[in-house]
Amino acid sequence: MSAERPVAVSVVGASGYAGAELVRLLAGHPLVRIVSVHAREREGAPLGGEFAHLAPLDLPLRGGLPSAGEADAVFLALPSGASLAPVALLVEGGALVIDIGADLRLRDEETHRAWYGGEARPAALVTEAVYGLTELARDRLAGARLVANPGCYPTAALLALAPFASAGLLAGPIVVDAKSGVSGAGRTSARGYGFAELDASVVAYGAEGHRHGPEIAQGLADAGAPDVPLTFVPHLVPMARGLLATCYLQLADDLSTSALRTVLCDAYPTEPFVHVADAPPATKTATGSNHAFLFAARTGPARAVVTCAIDNLGKGAAGQAIQNMNVALGLPETSGLGALGVFP
Repeated sequence: MSAERPVAVSVVGASGYAGAELVRLLAGHPLVRIVSVHAREREGAPLGGEFAHLAPLDLPLRGGLPSAGEADAVFLALPSGASLAPVALLVEGGALVIDIGADLRLRDEETHRAWYGGEARPAALVTEAVYGLTELARDRLAGARLVANPGCYPTAALLALAPFASAGLLAGPIVVDAKSGVSGAGRTSARGYGFAELDASVVAYGAEGHRHGPEIAQGLADAGAPDVPLTFVPHLVPMARGLLATCYLQLADDLSTSALRTVLCDAYPTEPFVHVADAPPATKTATGSNHAFLFAARTGPARAVVTCAIDNLGKGAAGQAIQNMNVALGLPETSGLGALGVFP
């Protein structure tokens, strides 16, 4: 992509939380220009009417998709099952497409159908889509036309677990206990998501099986641990945004806390957005940013705990999508993502 002109970008699904966060971050990207924002049944309405903090951008919402050739890169922030038709059209039209939804994350068709249902997906799209956990897929992302952005829980879990899988250190069952702010559920008024029900309360969900479980298992297999049993239980906590994954590991060797941290440091020696912390990180450390904070400690003979804190709307969604765009188009990877966490 030439640096002589800004990259033209569109956001489809701009009325959801992830779509709005994409617009916010893209508005501060020095190498892009937002050419259109789209939302069903809101054509002609101002985006600022949906999200007041975006009103200064003076962007009108449009229906449908960007016109052929209008956008160099298109971000799809759509519900599960809604991305496949737009993806096919946009890729055929020559745009880089980054799908924040789940339609292309799982490569195995049978597994995808078991968890998401729907019609069979076009095999060519599934094959072409790069699973975009940037730090683990950078070589495949360069020049890609189609990116499947990871889910928020898998992003945190795999950043924590992949270094140990790649080093051949995972020897027994893994437990991932993860907690997310309510924005991870999307913009919903469904029962269970109101203030009176969420405030001062924490609840587990998907204990018998959650869609992000097979996505984490796929990532572990890619990292070299295809047969390690996984238990994944997500929790909803009463905060707007933020995600903490606490992973319990059984190891092939009895490593000290210092050695565990060395595994993480060796895996991410120069990553601009992944940091190995000296103490367990809080979710607020990452709020509003694309940064991930990791911590590891020995808990017993050949046992360890590894935690990862991210912003579920940042590194877990919109921030990582922009990071993927930067890599795919040959832009500086950190462009538009320089913000540090907002604290307190």
